[in-house]
Amino acid sequence: RRQLESPPSHNPHTLGTRTSFIHPKIYCNMSLRIGASRSVAAARVINSRTFSAATASGLDYEQTSENFESVLDRFAYHRACAVLRTPTSEACPKAMQAAIDGGFKIVEFTLTTPDCLQHLADFRSKYDGDVMVGCGTILSPEDAANAMEAGSEFIITPVMLPDVIEWCKERNIVCVPGCQTPTEMVNAYRHGAPLQKLFPGVAGGPMWVKAVSSALPFLNINPTSGVDLDNAGEFLRNGAASVGLVAPLFDQAAIAAGDFDTIAKNAEKVIGNVKEVGPMQRKK
Repeated sequence: RRQLESPPSHNPHTLGTRTSFIHPKIYCNMSLRIGASRSVAAARVINSRTFSAATASGLDYEQTSENFESVLDRFAYHRACAVLRTPTSEACPKAMQAAIDGGFKIVEFTLTTPDCLQHLADFRSKYDGDVMVGCGTILSPEDAANAMEAGSEFIITPVMLPDVIEWCKERNIVCVPGCQTPTEMVNAYRHGAPLQKLFPGVAGGPMWVKAVSSALPFLNINPTSGVDLDNAGEFLRNGAASVGLVAPLFDQAAIAAGDFDTIAKNAEKVIGNVKEVGPMQRKK
């Protein structure tokens, strides 16, 4: 948390060369007003939880190197992330619960979902240490700070944003930026992103991933768009480090109908395919 400023000095000489002529009572009142106004201003900043408060003290939300490695270990072990966006707040926790019930151990709440950060915080509290919870559709360091405040364990961006990647790198936070070309992936890697999300989908799918990961073996590619319940394992066999499941997992018609059993069955199917491939040996 940001440390509030110390009260202003009561030494009149610190206010300038003419302050020695200020009457003591007047000076005391001035000091009280200055101190009060500074305290109120600081309180307003903290209470509003704005980005300036979140980052003003430097490396707020900094994680340990052990935590950073643990997040990457879990991605390498489980290899599949449930990526949820729903049009209503009410549907969000029900749909995500169904995915977890179906076997997902890594989940992503996206900022396009109403009350996203509240749902994220609720699930982090409920499943801390069992299910890894992250936040997606992050577009700025401010978004990232707010997500970390809510309890996010990793950050996902839809496009390659160097300022977000570097903000995360400075704090040992795993950032997975969206990239569509090998050039963007390499640039994301050089800026400090240990995983690179392939988004949107590309022609060739698994074969594209195989070609790029063979030529650039230091990359850890995480395809999302284009991954479905049947081909998730194929992506992993052809060089993907992990995969993200979006629309094929979270069938919007099923969600609208309140049929969350279908979401759970979708999750069971894709997790079964992923487990057939098994964990990935991390590149270190």
